Amino acid sequence: MHQETAGLTAQPTSPFPHFSVLLSATPRSARLARLLTDAQLRGWGYDSDAARLVVAELAANAVTHGRVPGRDFRLEFHVVDHTLRIEVTDTRGEHLPELQPPSSDIESGRGLLLVEALADRWGVTEDRFPRKTVWAELRLVPPEPSASRASMRETGS
Repeated sequence: MHQETAGLTAQPTSPFPHFSVLLSATPRSARLARLLTDAQLRGWGYDSDAARLVVAELAANAVTHGRVPGRDFRLEFHVVDHTLRIEVTDTRGEHLPELQPPSSDIESGRGLLLVEALADRWGVTEDRFPRKTVWAELRLVPPEPSASRASMRETGS
């Protein structure tokens, strides 16, 4: 059986919600990264289409441009003061992403333009060779208090 994920961690009890997972560098795992992000953010009370799209693009880039056979990529994110920091690390440190001007004559290559449009900030951190981390930060709408906490406040409990 093919193991799709390894090292899945989520720390809801830490002062800053944190999630990390190691995924195989396949298109299936890129889709899984988006689904895991959606599930984890919803579990923390956040809903962000922009975050799902940014993760989808960064994971697709890691699988497409950062793939080395037999090596995985890592998706990691955390929330501090309602700012989500997404990090995708792959093992192709010699291939740093560059924002390309849009062109009507190509069918791909617009992923970073989408990240640029949706994220408040993004960039690349070079790690010990051969790794690099592409990161993006997005401001999230704070989650609404749960109904039970809201009703406790209204009744003065």
